[in-house]
Amino acid sequence: MTTLAMALRNLGRNRRRTFLAVLSVFIAMLLVVFVDGFMSGYQDSATRNFTKNTTGHVNVMTAEYRTRERFMPSSAALPDSDAVSAAIRRTPGLEGRIDQVTARVSFGVVLSSASATKVALGVAGDPVEERRLLMLDKALLPGSAYLGKPRDVIMGKKLADTLGLGVGDDLKVIAEKADYGIGFRKFRIVGLFRTGIEGVDGSMFMVSLDDARTLLGLGKGATQVLVMLKDYGESDRAARLIAKQLESSGFPKLSVQSWTSTDIAQFVKLSAGISRVIQIIVNFLGAFIISNIMTMALLERRREIGILKSMGMRRTTILRLFLAEGTLIGVLGSAAGALVGAGINLYFKINGLNLGNAMMATGIPAENVDHFAVRPLAILGMFALGVLAAAVVAYLPSRRAARLNPIDAIRSV
Repeated sequence: MTTLAMALRNLGRNRRRTFLAVLSVFIAMLLVVFVDGFMSGYQDSATRNFTKNTTGHVNVMTAEYRTRERFMPSSAALPDSDAVSAAIRRTPGLEGRIDQVTARVSFGVVLSSASATKVALGVAGDPVEERRLLMLDKALLPGSAYLGKPRDVIMGKKLADTLGLGVGDDLKVIAEKADYGIGFRKFRIVGLFRTGIEGVDGSMFMVSLDDARTLLGLGKGATQVLVMLKDYGESDRAARLIAKQLESSGFPKLSVQSWTSTDIAQFVKLSAGISRVIQIIVNFLGAFIISNIMTMALLERRREIGILKSMGMRRTTILRLFLAEGTLIGVLGSAAGALVGAGINLYFKINGLNLGNAMMATGIPAENVDHFAVRPLAILGMFALGVLAAAVVAYLPSRRAARLNPIDAIRSV
């Protein structure tokens, strides 16, 4: 009889105990796969929400604007963002990999009305593109409309309340132009939004890109061009290719930066590392019961082991037999846990898990649904880790069984 066949037979001798051991490994593996799907999905959501609202997966601006970005100097804006966007879309090596290329303008102003004065942030972009990025249309209050005509503006409900304004009222905006002159433009408030984020609702308004260009005297310019990729994991490579493409297209002094240089990238790396540590700990905790069960089996089968060794069974064969039993428990439990966990993750990948206001902690308008990740290679790796953990914790009791003195073992019962 082979070692594997003997191990299977021995596991069947006490089915209840074997079931409890398999169940322990199953629960641990299920938890590990579930947490991986949740965390990977959450990291993807956090990355997507951050990049679409701020930097894009890759962003392009002038080197001067990059160094003074927090001051939002219109004088340092891209002189022809339309040409830059067109060049980016033609980047060799990124065919079919670019999802969006859009220009955006950010500018600071002081808004004033009969009742109050308020420092505010103006954001402008293509209204159609920004439906997929800023998504402020989803936060509009009843009775509001989205940007549709020239001079339309939408603004945070709290900002509007501070200024004593509402839908249908005029908003007069005065800002410093790119040539350091004074720009003035009157807008009509067509919508109010409430995102639940203090900094957005209390100080932000949005106009179309054309209106911002007219107000700030930018011509065809913008403060930055955002590039969204179909796979944000290619951001670093895309940034290098875009920089090379822009230089060869006559834009040699532009700053091209991947989102991976931002703080959110460090958060993603840190959370991924923590997730891996948790996976290892949980796998070993789940497999720990195997050690206890193997020790109990050793005590119960001391006489049997002594007889087998007195009949000539070698120490290495005993070791392999007990090690095979523990490893089989790990294989059965890990396989079942990985399959069920993958099924649960697939369900939440399709339907998503509503996190309520958890995503709002980022301080930016965000999608609150976490679509779990299903990563076959990662699940296979977790299965292998579960089996390895089972084999490791089964080794010590197996070694003890192999080292038993046959005479002492027979006399012990």
